[in-house]
Amino acid sequence: MTLKWDGHTHTKFCYHGNPAELTEYADRAVALGFDRYSVTEHPPLPDGWIRDEKLMAELAMPRSELPEYIRYATEMKKKYEGTLELAVGLEMDYLDGHESFSDGILEPYLDVLEDAVVSVHYLAGRDGMYCVDFTADDFRANLLSYYGTMDRAADEYFDQIEKSIAWAAKLPMRRRIGHPLLIAKFARELPPIDPALIRRRLERIVGQLAKARIGVDVNTAGLRVPTCGHAYAPVWFIRQCLEQGVEVVYGSDSHKPEQVGFGYDYFQAAVEGKVPDEAD
Repeated sequence: MTLKWDGHTHTKFCYHGNPAELTEYADRAVALGFDRYSVTEHPPLPDGWIRDEKLMAELAMPRSELPEYIRYATEMKKKYEGTLELAVGLEMDYLDGHESFSDGILEPYLDVLEDAVVSVHYLAGRDGMYCVDFTADDFRANLLSYYGTMDRAADEYFDQIEKSIAWAAKLPMRRRIGHPLLIAKFARELPPIDPALIRRRLERIVGQLAKARIGVDVNTAGLRVPTCGHAYAPVWFIRQCLEQGVEVVYGSDSHKPEQVGFGYDYFQAAVEGKVPDEAD
């Protein structure tokens, strides 16, 4: 690998993140030897996307702040020119049935945005939409109770990823699918998902990514989550992506400066074939 790249990061505009300035993140990236650093903040969501008003306020910036975020990231890009390739981007939520909302978010900034990480964070559940990655108790009460089994919930999650690939294929900037195994964030607290189901669905996704020429976010955040303990992209999946020409991009998913570069050694070893398959 010639380019050391952190492709999934957050800023003070993340309401469930940290108030640190982007300079603190970027300076750490420079110190760790990164060549490219993609800033991929959560954009606004439709009003009332989830029913919990307190949680809703923490999930994404208000629409009024999006222009300010774009200006901020663009200014930082100029500040680090010649030192670090800082790319301006967004982590776009795939919003099934509301793709026109997302199109409207992106349209004014298509000449500025360099990166889009397209992620599935939400599934339909009991009386509304729910986060797949909020808490294990919330998942159990509002998603597991709705789908009946973790396998059914996982199937719906992977269905949403497949739809997100079709939507992402139309985007003009660099694009990749975010943390494709986020559904397993609470693997140590919730009933297991059939490993054969995960393998079958992710193998199908590899082919779709290859055909659409879309990359994947090898997101290491799961390694620091006590309820998970695994990256959100299995080693065998990374290898299949590489074999089929799918771009794999390391993502720290940093929400605080000290998380920049977290798990990069795992990513590098996986790409170089030095990490055994989890299934071995």
